[in-house]
Amino acid sequence: MRRLTLIALCLTAAACFPLRGAEPAAAAPAVRRIPVLTTPVTRRTFEERVVVQGNVEAKNVAMVPARLKATITALYVDEGDAVKAGETALLRTDDLNLKNALELSRLDLAVAECGVREKEANVERLSADLDRKRKDYERQKRLLDEDKIGTLDSVEAAESGYLQALASLKYGQTLVALAKEQQRQAQTAVRIAEKNLSDAVVLAPISGVVSQRRQEVGEMGDPGTPAFRIVDLSRLEVSAYLPAQYYGAIVVGQTRMTVRVGDVEMKDRLISYRAPTIDPQVRVFEVKCLLETPPDSVAPGAMASVSVVLRRQEGLGVPTEAITQRDDRRVLFRLEADTARQTAVETGMETDGWVEVRSPALAEGMPVVTMGQFLLNDGTKVDVRTGSAKTLAGGRASDAPAVVGAPPVAAAAPGKED
Repeated sequence: MRRLTLIALCLTAAACFPLRGAEPAAAAPAVRRIPVLTTPVTRRTFEERVVVQGNVEAKNVAMVPARLKATITALYVDEGDAVKAGETALLRTDDLNLKNALELSRLDLAVAECGVREKEANVERLSADLDRKRKDYERQKRLLDEDKIGTLDSVEAAESGYLQALASLKYGQTLVALAKEQQRQAQTAVRIAEKNLSDAVVLAPISGVVSQRRQEVGEMGDPGTPAFRIVDLSRLEVSAYLPAQYYGAIVVGQTRMTVRVGDVEMKDRLISYRAPTIDPQVRVFEVKCLLETPPDSVAPGAMASVSVVLRRQEGLGVPTEAITQRDDRRVLFRLEADTARQTAVETGMETDGWVEVRSPALAEGMPVVTMGQFLLNDGTKVDVRTGSAKTLAGGRASDAPAVVGAPPVAAAAPGKED
């Protein structure tokens, strides 16, 4: 009985004194708005790329040895020196014997020239003798035929003398031809001796910079042992190796690549070389890109990041962070006034943080949510903010505690409810 009395008193007190802060049942609850950042859908150029590591190399490199097997007597340049093709002397080898050989060759040439003049003078003498004997023969024959003066023996003797003189002239002319050939032979020997002497001094074969000096004065020079390495820094090329499956997509003179060396980026460089074969061991092939007049900070031997553009097309795009996974579908949230609408999209190529999207519901310029979308569902009311992630972080903790540092698209679990 006492228990029933206490219950009745509690009910009466509750009816007379309502709870502090209680609101009438008819009051409508406040609409919760999720703060978000948006980016408009943009028409962009998307590229299918393959990114590999490559090396910077000099297009023109010369390994320069001594041209003669002789002692090196002088070195004229050092590492780091600039040289000019055909003008800058690099080294000299011992040339004493070469100078003597040239002098002997010139003396032989002088003797040969004298021999030619001697043979030519002899031909002139034989020609005069032939002319005299021809006239004697003709006179003897005319006297015998017309005046019956003389004998047949005298005519035959004159004829024989004429024929012998003619043969002597031909022989003399042959000696002249032989002497001239000997003269040309001597001239060739002089040119060879001059060439050998000039080879004692080695000139730079290409313009560039001396990158290595491998021999010193007093060492034996040899055509098979390089003394200098010269690099042309005005024309470099980037070499990279691509997987075999991309071989058919590379067209020399059409396919482009972007090269980054340190902080230097060189865009839209045409591929200048594709290897004619694929390496059967590792299934890769080489491509090269020519770098005309590269920046001073790009040097041979540097590592390069190479991005080869395999395909390029225009399309609508959104930032990659706008895409999330819902129920095994890739979706984004577009805005209709202050309402978020979940929209399924088909994604394509991804370039520079933007992904190509295709959906009938999307149009260029339409705002899509790029931050705060993990708290949204279809029809959620939003509060569009401007600025960066710090803008959202400065809002109430109950508004969007998970917006800042939201996981990337790949981390969203399929079908997970926000």
